[in-house]
Amino acid sequence: MNILIIEDEARIARRLQRMTAEFFTNKPAHIIICDSLQKGLDQIIHQTPDLLLLDLNLNGDNGFEVLEQMVAASFHTIIVSANTDKAITAFTYGVLDFVPKPFDQERLFQALNRFVNPVLKSDGIKYVAVKRAGQIRLINIAEIIYVKGAGIYTELHLKNGQQELHDKSLELLQQLLPDGFERIHKSYLVNFQQVEKILINPGTRYGILLKTGGILPVGRSKYKELKDKMI
Repeated sequence: MNILIIEDEARIARRLQRMTAEFFTNKPAHIIICDSLQKGLDQIIHQTPDLLLLDLNLNGDNGFEVLEQMVAASFHTIIVSANTDKAITAFTYGVLDFVPKPFDQERLFQALNRFVNPVLKSDGIKYVAVKRAGQIRLINIAEIIYVKGAGIYTELHLKNGQQELHDKSLELLQQLLPDGFERIHKSYLVNFQQVEKILINPGTRYGILLKTGGILPVGRSKYKELKDKMI
């Protein structure tokens, strides 16, 4: 596992490195520290991390430049910053968690647990960001009907009939979306508010009828769970 820390204060960077290594004791991680914005961006291009720990104030440079350039990237980001007024904006860019400085081990471990455990959700996320033709577009989560896995990418299917491609896999995006999104199949997440009813098709195949009239497949292992939620 590759973990990148972008932090310009050496003492804090070493503390993050030590705590992160301790958290991943049973799953050794290769941890790299970059002390400037440009070094961090160069490192991401050289070797895409699995997880990024990012400060927002980097010797006067704005850590948001990383989020803007790597928005919807295939890795998760945890912000570690004293700029708590930027938390809502950070979540808009699809970060997994925002750890305010000063931080202790318990709070950092809570954020790292969200990285390793898809069940633990971040709170208050209202938008997801996608990048198209070099422009960042914010998608209101309420506008998403369902999400379809497309290899290492995902397709966001919206109420207006449009589709947006997201760079995160279905598994990674599931960690960011609120509890109202249900995994109904290995390739689909659905906004449960958009479900009309469950369908039982010949041959014991299951599906769901969306309020838009569309039909999505339901995995056999998910049928009972979804049926209970519908009652």
